[in-house]
Amino acid sequence: MIRSIKHSICAFLLLWVWSCGSNNDNETPDTPEETETTFISAVDISSLPEILEANTIFYNLDNEATNALTLLKDSGVNTIRLRLWVNPENGHSGFSEVQQFATTLKTYGFKIWLTVHYSDTWADPAQQSIPAAWENDNMAALITHVQDYTTQIMTDIAPDFIQIGNEINSGFMHPMGNINTNPSQFITQMETAISVVRIVKPNTKIIVHYAGIEGAEWFYNQINMLDYDMIGLSYYPIWHGKSFTDLENTINTVATTHNKQVVIAETAYPFTLGWNDWTNNIVGLDEHLILPDYPATPTGQKDFVNAIKNLMLNNSNGIGFCYWGAELVAWKGTEATDGSSWENQALFDFDNKALPVIETFAVD
Repeated sequence: MIRSIKHSICAFLLLWVWSCGSNNDNETPDTPEETETTFISAVDISSLPEILEANTIFYNLDNEATNALTLLKDSGVNTIRLRLWVNPENGHSGFSEVQQFATTLKTYGFKIWLTVHYSDTWADPAQQSIPAAWENDNMAALITHVQDYTTQIMTDIAPDFIQIGNEINSGFMHPMGNINTNPSQFITQMETAISVVRIVKPNTKIIVHYAGIEGAEWFYNQINMLDYDMIGLSYYPIWHGKSFTDLENTINTVATTHNKQVVIAETAYPFTLGWNDWTNNIVGLDEHLILPDYPATPTGQKDFVNAIKNLMLNNSNGIGFCYWGAELVAWKGTEATDGSSWENQALFDFDNKALPVIETFAVD
């Protein structure tokens, strides 16, 4: 049954994309200039549009008010990672906002890396909720949603890099796409999205993203049949261990086994264990740190990110890294209980001044 659905979808997709492309004078050409596979020095600043709406002012290392995007570009960041939700409650990280933000980012010369959650909200190892508008559909209808939504993304945003799902350790769009209980349906969902990318924008690099290093070998073995370009791993010491040796060994194993380059899709580190609003911080204890090498200080944060960068630069299997939550200062105010749980891991201090870690993103 699944095989026949897949064959029907592929045939339909080829005809649909051809007919749409022939009638859209404004569509980006199907064969754009190939995305370079140079070292990815990235930050995830998905919440920046919302933060700027609050009239937040950022400052450079000299404590001068600055355009955050200019600062990041001048500091050596070459790629911006953005999450994309299907129908978020407040519109932030929805299609319209992400499309507009991506357009702006391209004018600064950034490459665009989309992490497509295929959800209305956070998708991660703990939750992979199907979009509300799709949740009562059968498998065939869900596949149609995936193909239509992915086609819209590739046509209207045209990212340089795209993640099919976010931290999909257990699959995505549960329960149908649960890798543990419905592995064939998970693979079908992935194949559908990947096929759209290959047809609409064949030079976009496809990343498959796993959170952590434990279990990564098993996971990538399960998806060995998929046509993707890069392995993406999250690495946070609080969740994924405190050994760079274990991290590098996992990178080398999955890269060699599957003949893929590896990017650290998410990482971050605190510059303090203090807080700047009344929202509980995720990292706040010494046991969350790699001590004594990387204390929760501005220097410790910089040294940690520099170590991650050098690990990837010096590994023939490494292609780059991304710092998650670079922008997540306490933008709702110091009294907020629903503000930032990440302000002590941002790239800016509690006065929104750039921290020394900003200097680590440049690559000679």
